[in-house]
Amino acid sequence: MRTSSNPIFRNLPQQQRSGYAGFGSPTAGAGQFNQYGQPQAPYQPYGQAPATRPMTIDDVVTKTGITLGVVTLTAIISYVLTSMNNSLGGLFVGVGGLVGFVLVMVASFGRKQDNPAIVLSYAAFEGLFLGALSFMFTNVRFGGVGGSGLIAEAVLGTFGVFFGMLVVYKTGAIRVTPRFTRMMVAAMIGVLVLMLGNLVASFFHAGGLGLRSGGAMSIVFSLVVICVAAFSFLLDFDAADQLIRAGAPERAAWRVALGLTVTLVWLYLEILRLLSYLQRN
Repeated sequence: MRTSSNPIFRNLPQQQRSGYAGFGSPTAGAGQFNQYGQPQAPYQPYGQAPATRPMTIDDVVTKTGITLGVVTLTAIISYVLTSMNNSLGGLFVGVGGLVGFVLVMVASFGRKQDNPAIVLSYAAFEGLFLGALSFMFTNVRFGGVGGSGLIAEAVLGTFGVFFGMLVVYKTGAIRVTPRFTRMMVAAMIGVLVLMLGNLVASFFHAGGLGLRSGGAMSIVFSLVVICVAAFSFLLDFDAADQLIRAGAPERAAWRVALGLTVTLVWLYLEILRLLSYLQRN
């Protein structure tokens, strides 16, 4: 089975005849009838909670909507507070970005992706980060060019790309194959290496490698990153499909919500950065 490049979707359950991740067997308790000759559910020990129902696409939509709602609400609050006191911008960006990153790592490597408390906490801190950073991009760093209108364009662009890639996935225009997955992983690693290289170079030379300086090279690099983030949605959609086909419990919808939110945040930031370059030029 393919594994997604998004660490949130690692360790996907194998689709087995025995159900999600081998939890029980569909034939367990078969042939049990009550005193009236009617079939009855298998016996469960006292105090053991009944098995949850399988995850559906409605669960994914609901949980993702709740997660994005928390991100949006905290982002608006962060933006307003930062606009009232610009000195809060750096604090919100630092705290929100760091805590959000730690929560994603805990969820990914601690196998806590299905924990709603961690997912919603990540959403809150990521909103804190996004609101302040959006203000800094549009009102401080780039001299007030674009302002809130630029943010609205970035949001519309982000969801436009999201729904566009959803159509591409549903129509099968691009199929998620093992080869496609390997190509996407390589592209993501390449982008990450270039970002880190530019950051290190900026310590020794103003503008670093020129990937984030706002020039022509920066615009091209942002377009490349946006393409990589957009095609990452295909891997996320495929991972969600795998969970549904494997009969994952409804709680797994939080995992999908977290993975999609991480990709949406990444795409939004890159689109906002690109629009800022274009407005400044």
